[in-house]
Amino acid sequence: MSETAKRHSKPVLVADQDAQSLPAWTYYDRDFFELEREKIFLPAWHLVGHENDLKETGDYLTFKMYNEIAFVVRGKDGVLRGFHNVCRHRAARMVDGDHGNCGRSLVCPYHAWTYQLDGTLTGVPYLDQYENFDKADHGLTPVEVDSFAGFVFLRFVPGGQSLSEYMAPVAEEFELYKTKDMKPLRHVGNRLREVNWKNATDNYVDALHIPIAHDGLHGLLGSSYKLTIDRDVHKIFSQVETKQMAMWSNRAYRQILPHVDHLPEDRQHMWTYYKLWPNLMFDFYADQIDFMQFIPLTPTSCILRENAYALDDDRREMKAARYLNIRINRNVNREDKDLIERVQAGMGSMTFAQGPLGKSEICLRHFAKQMREAIPVAKSREKPSADKIREAFDA
Repeated sequence: MSETAKRHSKPVLVADQDAQSLPAWTYYDRDFFELEREKIFLPAWHLVGHENDLKETGDYLTFKMYNEIAFVVRGKDGVLRGFHNVCRHRAARMVDGDHGNCGRSLVCPYHAWTYQLDGTLTGVPYLDQYENFDKADHGLTPVEVDSFAGFVFLRFVPGGQSLSEYMAPVAEEFELYKTKDMKPLRHVGNRLREVNWKNATDNYVDALHIPIAHDGLHGLLGSSYKLTIDRDVHKIFSQVETKQMAMWSNRAYRQILPHVDHLPEDRQHMWTYYKLWPNLMFDFYADQIDFMQFIPLTPTSCILRENAYALDDDRREMKAARYLNIRINRNVNREDKDLIERVQAGMGSMTFAQGPLGKSEICLRHFAKQMREAIPVAKSREKPSADKIREAFDA
């Protein structure tokens, strides 16, 4: 910290580190951003989409994180497989966009190397020019892929928890809502957020800002917003209430939402939120569910990747409820965008190093603890020396 900053920074006496937020430098520092890549994101499971986003042979979804690009594709045999989105000839990107259909084979647009949907290399122009060349050695490089309750995940570095272990704290909820049978309401989308990814995920489990910054959401949910932690999953339960609904869309949603027969009564008007380590969130409603991921882009920007899914239901009331749900949450997301940009702007100030976390802010405290355990230099109020950072990469 500079001398100027020290003059503006008062000492903070804290008996318990758990009562403090992560230090501000971890929200904008390039070295810490690279540590997160190695220690957190490459070994983690990442949601790609739903099996019903990939119904036909050749359907694919792409996934990008840091410098890694990958895709999952439906094979001719119906099996979903994942590969690095990189041709084995000159590293050209194989498929484009967030989603698409490549037909019954994959052809590199640079030199027309051709791969089957199981990744095997079958076509190489000018094959006689390559020395000691065996096509079997040059198939697409796979990434680990697995599915849970209809949702498709990948990870770049294998090891650690299986997908079923990772999702175990929410397994009963996914079965209850019949997520395996759900279909996409739209295509997977991406939106830029000019904030560090942690800033965005912190906001997701920050209950204290709801009555202050989200008038519409607070009018819908009132004081029913309750936070819990189940193993490493943050769970938020709330009930759509009838007391304070000032906005017409809130009133209409509560009145129109039809009964969903496979859900118990206490879930008919419950809005439930789940945050999984490190950056995956699910929103569960009686009418639909959606997921959100905040994908790191730079130390001070991320991509909000999201989609919504629902069971077949042709009732006019259900279609109207889904429209109103989207309308309500669009407003919430707009308000949150402003809030997290305000926080990111303050993180770079010389006057801010850390902030206190209240006893009720259990999810924020838990996430900060997870980060400190994954990357111990995050315990330091100020950025450690270059030697300490290098040691962290080797740890």
